[in-house]
Amino acid sequence: MRAGQMIVTALDCPDPIIFAGRLRPLRCFAFLDSALAGGTIGRHAFLAADPFGTLRVTDGRTFWNDQEILAGPDDVRSPGRRALDELDRRLAIYRLDPVVGLPPFQGGAIGHVAYEFGRLLERLPSAPGASDGIAELEMHFYDVVVACDLKAGRAFLISTGWPELEPNRREARARERAEQFLAVIERASPVEPPFAGLDGIRFEASLDRDGYETAVAQTRDYILAGDIFQANIARRIEVDVPTGFDAWGYYRRLRATNPAPFAAFLDHGDTQIASSSPERLIEVRDRRVEARPIKGTAPRSADPKEDAARATALAASEKDRAENVMIVDLLRSDLSAVCKPHTVKVPSLCGIETYASLHHLVSVVAGELRDGGTAVDALAAVFPGGSITGAPKIRAMEIIAELERVPRDVYCGAIGYFGFDGSADFNIAIRTATFAKGRASLGAGCGITLLSDPAAEFEEAELKAARLIDAFGRPT
Repeated sequence: MRAGQMIVTALDCPDPIIFAGRLRPLRCFAFLDSALAGGTIGRHAFLAADPFGTLRVTDGRTFWNDQEILAGPDDVRSPGRRALDELDRRLAIYRLDPVVGLPPFQGGAIGHVAYEFGRLLERLPSAPGASDGIAELEMHFYDVVVACDLKAGRAFLISTGWPELEPNRREARARERAEQFLAVIERASPVEPPFAGLDGIRFEASLDRDGYETAVAQTRDYILAGDIFQANIARRIEVDVPTGFDAWGYYRRLRATNPAPFAAFLDHGDTQIASSSPERLIEVRDRRVEARPIKGTAPRSADPKEDAARATALAASEKDRAENVMIVDLLRSDLSAVCKPHTVKVPSLCGIETYASLHHLVSVVAGELRDGGTAVDALAAVFPGGSITGAPKIRAMEIIAELERVPRDVYCGAIGYFGFDGSADFNIAIRTATFAKGRASLGAGCGITLLSDPAAEFEEAELKAARLIDAFGRPT
């Protein structure tokens, strides 16, 4: 099928993991994976590789295809805002109208925004910078996408023809690139070696139990002093991995044991990211903006009656509901900055969602994007997510930097896409491991309120990290 200069080909196999095995060896492979499919939030999966351009922010400097974008002498924008404006400008060059009836992402930029990108948007002098080698922002521009509708059992190869701008040349490129990718995905699937895991692994944490419980107590002191209402305090957990460590195999195991609707695997070349996030930071579609903050967690039980009782208790928890409502109020304020007046609503407050090992309290905050606003503006308004910072956000981030004392990197940042049609969908990168320079890192934390018990918060953080840590070991 041809839609303007675009070439759209229906594919026989709707299983995204099959496509992933075939496309993964290509440069800058990206897999936005609804590993826990169901309903509307786990309906689609998207795969892409071999981008035509990359926008990268490192140490506050913005690069397009390794060429630095320099600020003018009179430019008073923050480094983060300059980078996002450049991202917006590049996306606008390749603007296209979506094809009706296809999955929502039909070409665009896929990548990550690290938690530390927030310090490029706000004045946070105490915040540590991102780790060496981890970009504050890295977005790859893809002209070819495999888009899967998991609910309908359909998949499509979409080739846009970008970055060619002249119509005939663009159509010729779209056809040529479609043929190249079809040749790859129609090959027999490579045999994926079983993930062997690691023997004798020793994880190092930025805070031991005593240190974390002390940080929780200090956070409560800040709350009593009136600085904040709550803050999310996390530990960074690291382990050395050998040269050639199979990050893709790790993700496959994580996907199997902890499926999530906003999962992802990104291969930036020098960095790999494996995420099994249950939380959406922001979605922009047809001018509607939606956030789905998670606050409130309870462990699952193998006994069905006990499992149901734990979910019921979570829904009734005064502490967890208060924590969730505070973040909902913060997000209402964040979204009001980019949405039309009086359009920001809360369609769902403190609903229960159940995942492989945890129950969560989840709310939905939605609004209508103001005239002239973009999906990039919407991301900037809510970044970093309130559920992993606290309220008020800026003061909470200052306290996080003081108590954690290490960068979060991709953890608590965002992974997702900006579509060439003006859409966007990003997770909050929790339940996420990053692999760079022979080191794997992950994070786990909790929202701290005045009602928090330090020992209980440590146990909850351990529970959140358990599936990520278990995925490194050899199968029993």
